[in-house]
Amino acid sequence: MSRLTLLVLAAATAAVALCALGGEASYRASPDSDGVQRIAIVGGSYYFQPDHIVVRANQPVELSVRVGSGLIPHGFVLEAPDGRKVAELKLGATAQTVSFTPKRAGRYPFYCPNRLLFFKSHREEGMSGYLDVVE
Repeated sequence: MSRLTLLVLAAATAAVALCALGGEASYRASPDSDGVQRIAIVGGSYYFQPDHIVVRANQPVELSVRVGSGLIPHGFVLEAPDGRKVAELKLGATAQTVSFTPKRAGRYPFYCPNRLLFFKSHREEGMSGYLDVVE
């Protein structure tokens, strides 16, 4: 087999594996020179990108959240592992910033709380993700 064929097969295998896992791989935040872990999140037609984020405990986190293209209004709710709301925003084309410093490891779910009449909520349609805080 040629190298090109092997590369194409490897790329196809990786794509299939990601689809089987339900989407993209996790995004691991790295602190900037000022020590802040900055992550840009885009929400759209029933998705958040990235939808799995990993940050370190006891280091400041700054989430920049905005909506992608489209006409459907979306929101962003971030909850602490204990269910307490850390942030609740109405999303627009201009990014909004959520800043906090997680003190302990745990999973922080985030989602769009919007729902249209008798349809499933955006969260039920898959517009959700989580931020994992690790030591």
